[in-house]
Amino acid sequence: MDSTTSQADPVAELANSFAGQVLRPTDPGYEEARRVHNGLIDRRPALIARCRGLADITDAVRLGRDQGLEIAIRGGGHNVAGRATTEGSLMIDLSLMKGIHVDPTARTARAQGGVTWGEFNRETQLHGLATTGGVVSSTGVAGLTLGGGLGWLMAKHGLALDKLLSAEVVLADGRVVTASERDHPDLFWALRGGGGNFGVVASLEYRLHPVGPIVTGGLVAWPFASAWDVLRHFRDITASLPDELTLVAGLVHAPDGSGEKMAAIVLCHCGTPAAAEEALRPIRQFGTPALDAIGPMPYAQLNAMLDAKYPRGALNYWKSSFLSALTDDAIRAMIESFAACPTPMGQLLMEHVHGAVARVEVGDTAFPHRAEGYNMLVLSEWTDPRQTEACTAWAREAFAALRPYTGAGRYVNYLDADERPDAVAAAYGPNFGRLQQIKAKYDPVNLFRLNQNILPTA
Repeated sequence: MDSTTSQADPVAELANSFAGQVLRPTDPGYEEARRVHNGLIDRRPALIARCRGLADITDAVRLGRDQGLEIAIRGGGHNVAGRATTEGSLMIDLSLMKGIHVDPTARTARAQGGVTWGEFNRETQLHGLATTGGVVSSTGVAGLTLGGGLGWLMAKHGLALDKLLSAEVVLADGRVVTASERDHPDLFWALRGGGGNFGVVASLEYRLHPVGPIVTGGLVAWPFASAWDVLRHFRDITASLPDELTLVAGLVHAPDGSGEKMAAIVLCHCGTPAAAEEALRPIRQFGTPALDAIGPMPYAQLNAMLDAKYPRGALNYWKSSFLSALTDDAIRAMIESFAACPTPMGQLLMEHVHGAVARVEVGDTAFPHRAEGYNMLVLSEWTDPRQTEACTAWAREAFAALRPYTGAGRYVNYLDADERPDAVAAAYGPNFGRLQQIKAKYDPVNLFRLNQNILPTA
């Protein structure tokens, strides 16, 4: 290829040395590659750079920078707001980068940016090891970790980002750096909660812990008529829980597809069977459950037990905030709101935070939400596009009804695309100013802006 051709067609120049795939809209495989998990998101990038390694990422970043293209970074593609894709610009797609290396002696693992939690768990559980992952196994490790990382092991072992030891990052200027407590510690601090604002994270190294391989988990559900008593009981028992136990309460629809509304508690206990039996007795013996599906299971299976509820391609619209307190009035508002849910896939969830998560200081990582409490999620999900208006309206109305009971904090991974401008500042609270300074150091031109964006300070 001569220099004239290279200058005339920078995409052809990229493709000439690219180890992965460079896809344009007319290329085979483009239609599948452009789609993300949320079927409500339907964008067509002008170019998809499906990377195989660091050199591919670096060349793709340089192309985007030099051509003035908006850059979307795709790992697992799960972000509900569709930040992993772009309309008419450049998607840097890491989904082909599936390398995982586990060191069972050091109890560490390094995973490339396209790895999902299901793939990660499959490798680490060979050695009886795990780290906090998401509650759905098809979620990508990178996106979940960089935004926080609520998961089944968080009460015992902290958030996913609390287990991060280092990250390999391609910066806006094309440099490749490794961020850790020792190297680029300011960047390492920012990555632990700051999302994709600072570069393309090519791989992540985690601390592992002995987990399972058999844990105790599953779901207990009661008729919707019992929701008032169930949610108040949930509030009572979460006042004192062992670190081994993580609970999520919800107003949900029956798993049999009937559309029947129910109140449920989904859980994981990562301790001994005897300890689990003791800890779960107040849940399993409460009232008259319509369904008790709790039992011993492999940790990898537990991490995948909700996957079928969130199928790829389903349409999703979410609203979320931390609750200031789970008061009786808040519970009433939840029940009244869920009674009007128009989709049998809709849910109203409360993820309980306690234990190791709350023993980290607010300023130790960019993620600031370290108080015990509840992250509330209004999750509207449906498959028929004709329901879109009704389902999005329900989520907005339910969230508005619950706003009197929410605190200032927001979980950045759950922010949808239409949030108010102050939502990002609310997600980072007292750490926002420091994040802006670090953004100015590592990405002063805001090249990486298709995210829950942190604007660099002047």
